[in-house]
Amino acid sequence: MKTRAITAFFFTIVMLGSIFLGGYTFTAFYLVLSLVSLLEFYKMIKIGGIRPHRNMGVLAASVIFLLTASYHFFQFELKYLLLIIPIIFSIFIIELYKKEKIPFANISYTFVGFIYVTVPFCFFYSLGFLADFNNYSYHLPLAFLLLLWASDTGAYLFGMNFGKHRLFERHSPKKSWEGFFGGVFTSVLVSYLISHWFTEMDPLIWGGMAIIIVCFGTLGDLVESMLKRSLDTKDSGSFLPGHGGFLDRFDGLLIAAPIVYVYLYLILY
Repeated sequence: MKTRAITAFFFTIVMLGSIFLGGYTFTAFYLVLSLVSLLEFYKMIKIGGIRPHRNMGVLAASVIFLLTASYHFFQFELKYLLLIIPIIFSIFIIELYKKEKIPFANISYTFVGFIYVTVPFCFFYSLGFLADFNNYSYHLPLAFLLLLWASDTGAYLFGMNFGKHRLFERHSPKKSWEGFFGGVFTSVLVSYLISHWFTEMDPLIWGGMAIIIVCFGTLGDLVESMLKRSLDTKDSGSFLPGHGGFLDRFDGLLIAAPIVYVYLYLILY
């Protein structure tokens, strides 16, 4: 528990620093974080006998993320995303020269990697530019993380003290409905406090964002649990002592971030 707390403390400081230190630091940090998470995904998949195209997947993920950043910083047209097409189809061609029994499984999981990991990180990253497409603001990324952490903390505390009814026992035996609603309570409470700090949005919009993060963050956690159970592995990695891998720490973000972005985009624009 002590190791877990120390790791969480220092990693939280690094994450907050990456948000507060400006758009370029934010870009570099989350590019690296998304790529490390993707590598953890590919490493886990190999346990199940699949051989994804790791290098091509990382290249495609880098291009997707950097083009997203270029769109926000330099107003690159979205047509430049077409650059990803040759990389994608080269994966099929490379597989022709590999002597694998399940070639299309290798190809498929290569694509799943950057769709499941990289694209959600791009949506989270884009929250930093949602208020103004040409200028970085730390408000929405910071608020997202605070609401996600509030959800996890509330779910843990309420689940430990009152959890009796299992939420989704097949994939996560410890999660409970009491913990889920505890996460809703704490996240909505934090969203109300945030609405007094960041006044660019109405408190009801912040509250809606909190509820989305709790619901889809929980689903993201369950999806990663399903992945790990299917591969019979406990953690996605061991880089964070007491916490597992980066993918374990950001599983809630992977499904919640795209939904939150769409929600806010439709409301603000």
